[in-house]
Amino acid sequence: MITAIDTEAAVVVRLDTVIDAPLERVWRLHTDVNGWPAWQRDITTASAHSPLIPGAVFHWSTFGLDITSTVHQAEPLARILWGGPAHGIDGLHLWTFREEAGAVHVHTEESWDGAAIRADVEGMRAALEGSLTTWLRHLKEATEKAP
Repeated sequence: MITAIDTEAAVVVRLDTVIDAPLERVWRLHTDVNGWPAWQRDITTASAHSPLIPGAVFHWSTFGLDITSTVHQAEPLARILWGGPAHGIDGLHLWTFREEAGAVHVHTEESWDGAAIRADVEGMRAALEGSLTTWLRHLKEATEKAP
């Protein structure tokens, strides 16, 4: 059973943000895969046919890459870990959420490994950091604006 990202991977990025919105709203928006393209401009398609529970599979496209992810762990309102191979990248992505001083602290960490990653570690690290920074910004904007 996979319980965390691969801390030995060639690329590991960890980022945080604080969102001024209720935890339930942040979690609901973040785990509604089918709704991702509405608020996450870098995702062109996204499809989940079941709730995001361990073993669930969902499909999405970003930056021209078609990705199939499997949920490895899910603790509602607190934590979700998904990942899988895509285009030569072995990726694992963990999200944690906690209420803190009337807001929601969101922590994300992702690991990438594989030959394509090891061929350009710094370029891939920069790409992943940029992607996660944008995802957090879009999540923050979407949940803080929601009614």
